[in-house]
Amino acid sequence: MSFSHLGLSDKVLAAVAATGYTTPTPIQEQAIPHVLARRDVLGIAQTGTGKTAAFVLPMLTMLEKGRARARMPRTLILEPTRELAAQVKENFDKYGAGQKLNVALLIGGVSFGDQDTKLTRGVDVLIATPGRLLDHTERGGLLLTGVELLVIDEADRMLDMGFIPDIERICKMIPFTRQTLFFTATMPPEIRRITETFLHNPEKIEVSRPATTAVGVSQFQVSVGREPHEKREVLRRLLHDAKDLQNAIIFCNRKREVALLYKSLQKHGFAVGALHGDMDQSARTAALDQFRKGEIPLLVASDVAARGLDIPTTSHVFNFDVPHHADDYVHRIGRTGRAGRAGTAISIVTPLDQKSMIAIEKLIGQSIPHAEGGAGAETIERTATPSDGGEQAREASKAGGREGSRGGRKPRREREPRRSGGGRHSTPQAPAATFTPPVPPPASRTPSIGRAPAPQTSPEPSSSEPADHSHLPAFLLRPVRARV
Repeated sequence: MSFSHLGLSDKVLAAVAATGYTTPTPIQEQAIPHVLARRDVLGIAQTGTGKTAAFVLPMLTMLEKGRARARMPRTLILEPTRELAAQVKENFDKYGAGQKLNVALLIGGVSFGDQDTKLTRGVDVLIATPGRLLDHTERGGLLLTGVELLVIDEADRMLDMGFIPDIERICKMIPFTRQTLFFTATMPPEIRRITETFLHNPEKIEVSRPATTAVGVSQFQVSVGREPHEKREVLRRLLHDAKDLQNAIIFCNRKREVALLYKSLQKHGFAVGALHGDMDQSARTAALDQFRKGEIPLLVASDVAARGLDIPTTSHVFNFDVPHHADDYVHRIGRTGRAGRAGTAISIVTPLDQKSMIAIEKLIGQSIPHAEGGAGAETIERTATPSDGGEQAREASKAGGREGSRGGRKPRREREPRRSGGGRHSTPQAPAATFTPPVPPPASRTPSIGRAPAPQTSPEPSSSEPADHSHLPAFLLRPVRARV
C-alpha cells in the first residue's frame, strides 16, 4: 500500500513524495486512517518504526481547514524531553512546508518572552514538555480550552521521568470532546491505567509485541571486571576495532559518568560530544547537531537521548552502563537499526550488572550472546592465557586451584611451612607429632628487653613419652632465663 491510499491531502502527499518515502510503515498504515476518522488511537510499536509520522501526517491534513486564535492552540503534542520536542517540530517543518501553519515549541532553557510572543500570534500546533507547558498556564499566558487533538508521545518515558501527575493535570484542562492519540513502546501497568482513564473507546494498534527490539539490531554483551578503568579500556578497544562504524551513541546511567567518560575519550584522541540533562539548552542542541551532521562520530549521553531520537546514520550503540530498568534497554538500542537498517548494540557488563541483564533478557524474550570483542569488532582477549599450559590453567581454575593465575605464585600445598614467631631468623616449626621442646640457652644470655622474667621452676620428672606441646603457641615455648 502507498501513502495515496491512506486519505491524506494532496499537499501532504506532495511533501511526502519530496522526501523520497513511498511506502508507509505498519504503524503508519494502520494509524493514519483512524486518526483521519477522528478516533482515539492507542499505538504500541517498537522504537524506530515511524510513530512520529503516524500522527504528524494526518494532523497536517486535518489542520488545513480552520484558524488558530491567540493563546488558544488547536492541537497539543506532549513530549518527555526537549530533544524529542524539537525533532517533532522538524517533522512539521519538513512535511508542512507548503502550508501556512504556526508551530510553537515550549521547552525549558528558552526565554518565556519569545514563547509568549508566539502564543499571542496564535498557534495551530503546540509542541511542549509538560513542565514548561504548566508554567505558561499558571502564568495565565496559555488556554487549553480550544485544543481539538491531544497527542501523548513516548508515554512510557513520561512515566519514567515522573510526568504522569502533570499529564493528568493537563488532560483535565483540555475539553472532554477532544481526540487523543497515545503512543508508547512499552505498556507498564501505570500506562495502562492512564489509557483507560483518558482514552475513549480507542482503536488499539499493536504492530509488535511490547518491549521487543528491532530485528535488524545485532545484540552482544562483553564481560569485564568491576573497576571503571577496565570498562573504559574495553570500550576504547571496541571503538578502535569496530567495523563499519559511522556514528555511535554511548549510554551511561548517570550525568556524572557521562562527563567523566567524555573527558576520558577526548584525552585518548576520540572526536566525541556529550549530552545530558544538566547541560544548558544551547550546548545540548549544538552537540546533537554536530552528531547529526557527522562532525563528531561519538556521542556520550544519558537516557535523555534514549527515546525517539531519529539519527539514521547511527550504526552502533554501546551501553557503557547497563540500564537499571529493562525498558530503557529497548529504547537505547532502538537508536540504531532504524527504518530497516542494520545496527549493532554492545553492552559492557560487570559482575554487578548480571541481575539487570537477566531482567533485560526476560523482557525482550531472547538471550543476548556473549562476545569477547563484540559484533563488528576483532576478537578481544578478556583474560591473558599462558601460551604453555592454558588448558592446565583452565582445569586448575575449575578445581579451585590457583596455578597459572598468579604469575608464578606457588600453590598453597607447595609453599614452605610458616615460620615460628621467633622473628626472621627463627627455624621452621616442626610437625606436632615430632615436636621436641627447644634446648635452654646458655646461662650467659640476658633476658629480652621489655619482657617480664618468669620464675625458675624445677624440671618435670622424666618420662618415657615426650611431652606433647603442639597445642601451645610458639611464643610460649621460647625459653626465658630467670633473674638471679
